[in-house]
Amino acid sequence: MKVKVIPVLEDNYMYLVIEEHTREAVAVDVAVPKRLLEIVGREGVSLTTVLTTHHHWDHARGNVELARLWPGLAVLGADERICALTRRLTHGEELRFGAIHVRCLLTPGHTSGHMSYFLWEDECPDPPALFSGDALSVAGCGPRLEGTAQQMYRSLAKTLGILPPETKVFCGHEHTLANLEFAQKVEPCNDHVRAKLSWAKVRSLLPLMARAGK
Repeated sequence: MKVKVIPVLEDNYMYLVIEEHTREAVAVDVAVPKRLLEIVGREGVSLTTVLTTHHHWDHARGNVELARLWPGLAVLGADERICALTRRLTHGEELRFGAIHVRCLLTPGHTSGHMSYFLWEDECPDPPALFSGDALSVAGCGPRLEGTAQQMYRSLAKTLGILPPETKVFCGHEHTLANLEFAQKVEPCNDHVRAKLSWAKVRSLLPLMARAGK
């Protein structure tokens, strides 16, 4: 399983998940279809499915154009408000794309119909992956807009919190620095937060350093 991380808009992430034997591809949270199709063409894969975490425009607005450009495309999610939705998913449902398994995990809180996707591959030593949209990000989570506090707690602690600790998290936005700066204000003596914030500051400078070196 190969995951292409595609930064778009101000701080969003789209993803393209590739089954490397069949060359089938699944997109997650299509905001800018033109950019996605550039990657699809470059990778030489067959795009069959879009998994949408929730209905907000910066995660789903590209579905309509993508479905028009790519006839037969399956657009899946848990919320009927998702643009161009072809089938509504339910909590615990499992999908299969070649050797890749997808478990659909309803994670309300940010929105009432938010779905996260847990992926793993047959006979593969690589860790599983979670595409968490706005339910979970690095050192934080999306704002609670529709669900209750109890729902958000269950989503984070009971649904996502029991996943294998080695799971790689692919979130919907790049909010790492802001989340950690907030955490440091709340817990100024937390050494783990301080270390992670230092790490994040270095990571945020790497693209600038690379451009400066050209």
